[in-house]
Amino acid sequence: MELFDVYPLYDITPVKAEGSWITDREGIQYLDLYGGHAVISIGHSHPHFVKRLQGQLQQMAFYSNSVHNPLQEQLAQNLGKASGLEDYRLFLCNSGAEANENALKLASFHTGKARVIAFDNSFHGRTSAAVAATDNPTLVSPLNAGHEVTFLPLNQAGALEKELEAGDVCAVILESIQGVGGLDMAGEAFLRRAEALCRKHGAVLIADEVQSGFGRSGAFFAFQHAGIRPGIVSMAKGMGNGFPVGGILVHPDFKASHGLLGTTFGGNHLACTAVLSVLEVLEQEQLIPRAADLEGFFRDRAKGLPGLRQVKGRGLMLGLEFDFEVAPLRSRLIYTHHIFTGSSKNKNLLRILPALSVGKDDLELLFNALEKELT
Repeated sequence: MELFDVYPLYDITPVKAEGSWITDREGIQYLDLYGGHAVISIGHSHPHFVKRLQGQLQQMAFYSNSVHNPLQEQLAQNLGKASGLEDYRLFLCNSGAEANENALKLASFHTGKARVIAFDNSFHGRTSAAVAATDNPTLVSPLNAGHEVTFLPLNQAGALEKELEAGDVCAVILESIQGVGGLDMAGEAFLRRAEALCRKHGAVLIADEVQSGFGRSGAFFAFQHAGIRPGIVSMAKGMGNGFPVGGILVHPDFKASHGLLGTTFGGNHLACTAVLSVLEVLEQEQLIPRAADLEGFFRDRAKGLPGLRQVKGRGLMLGLEFDFEVAPLRSRLIYTHHIFTGSSKNKNLLRILPALSVGKDDLELLFNALEKELT
């Protein structure tokens, strides 16, 4: 049997990783400033993460959601405290796409409506409703296209208000900082206006924090920079530091009932342990304020790079936008300088999504390499 060939691959085979560094099977070390799509939050193979998972694995790896799992309750308590959303309720699943799928479904249940408003350059996943709300027609099959989705320009409150006035919208889903789309940000005033408009017109504001959550923006969730309270918050990626886990936080206005949502693997014992360990390290090592501090260093160090148009993003969800397409530069960074970076829908953007534990010395290696390549 062969693999179903859907991934374009770099010719690198990692076999070991620690902190911000990856070692391939040839023994070559690479600086990981991409974290496998912003997944690695506290660093590869963090000792506390490994110890917690090993200990849980020796006790019990899995049982379904048909029995009590005290780890879920502990996680809900710890996550509420860490995020400041203690009155929200937690539903656990397995990935970001699944989190957004459940968020959209729950919004439709809650409102009795079907239409979704999403935004240009958005990315919310590859499952049915999530991919329909993703601004990339090449990913949307005829089956997915049956969902009612309207795409609007980001940060245009007037256009959003006009659509909501129709009264048929169940959800407005947005990324406070767009990931795959190219790090465009929803303005704080726009986020506050969107929250008010959703409340006025009976729609659910869904904050997709799959990539920007768990401290990456310098706040626990990126929408918190605007001081809003969405109806639903979706999360994954850095939540598990590489362990497959996702979830949604649900506003207290929503009513739960048995069977409304469900999953076999979501919230299993290993998944909960992974997230608990991430929360513990974020607190112990003060990684969220560190992300905010390193943004300033990054922006200062980027000044004067040849061809640089702007630095985009916030915290350690950053991008360097140049006046040329960056694909050849990314290849040289990987194969010549042994540095992993990311791409986006914006072909001129180099995405930087390191572990929140990354050091200034590590970032300095990136800028040294860029200066050699660009001068």
